[in-house]
Amino acid sequence: MKRKSAMVVGNVLMGLGLLTMVGGVGYSILNQIPNLGLPQFFAHGAIMSIFIGALLWLAGARVGGRERVADRYYWVRHYDSRCRKNEHHP
Repeated sequence: MKRKSAMVVGNVLMGLGLLTMVGGVGYSILNQIPNLGLPQFFAHGAIMSIFIGALLWLAGARVGGRERVADRYYWVRHYDSRCRKNEHHP
């Protein structure tokens, strides 16, 4: 797969994962309002859709090339041996 098409597929999967997670959270919240009369059966599916959305998000990040952790994060910069510039840093 070419780099540009991989980025597009990754972005689409990440967007789909985000929509799935937001939809699952939204339905879970709306299900708590008794006046709406939403079926309780779909509430379990809404919780599951949050995890499915997270998996889609991670798959999109992997395909799109965004799975790397940037070295600008404090923990990685200070405590990961691969990101240290000198050996004297704790």
